[in-house]
Amino acid sequence: MIDERQLITEILTGNKAALQTFIESYQKLVSHVVFRMVTNIHDREDLCQEVFIKVYQNLSGFNYGCKISTWIARIAHNSCLNYLEKKRVPLLDDIISSKEENIIDRFSDNSVLPDGYTETRELNQRVQDEINLLPPRIGVLLALYHLEEMSYEEIAEITQQPMGTVKSYLYRARKMLKENLMEKYRVEEIWQ
Repeated sequence: MIDERQLITEILTGNKAALQTFIESYQKLVSHVVFRMVTNIHDREDLCQEVFIKVYQNLSGFNYGCKISTWIARIAHNSCLNYLEKKRVPLLDDIISSKEENIIDRFSDNSVLPDGYTETRELNQRVQDEINLLPPRIGVLLALYHLEEMSYEEIAEITQQPMGTVKSYLYRARKMLKENLMEKYRVEEIWQ
């Protein structure tokens, strides 16, 4: 693992190799946030670059009050929110309130799992595809929690939402994802 303080010090003194190492270390995190929130492929790339420019410009002000990954993810999240605001994408609260607040969990049997590696990969791809279809602000929560393995506290800090709100949104996101997957699987089973 890299020594973040030393790496930041080297970046601030103009070490380009240190900057490249830093970008490579956090590229996956930034991509997870941006790619979950922004659907336009060209805008995604521009936003990722914009995030790292903002990180670089503000790196001297980083005070180690939180993890560097949390700070970077917050910059990425806020950059995406600004982008979505400009594009007039509906807010998460509007999306959730347009869905049923209390979705009945009709599919509680989790015992049916596919056998074999190929089927598992196929299932993982289907889940990933469904996450990509979720509203951006919901998909990013799933990515931060499940892919980046961040805590509720870190996600709350990144999104600047109360922890209870983060937990609630994650719960709703999982329910939406499960419902969407189960509806698609049910349709496929009818045709098989």
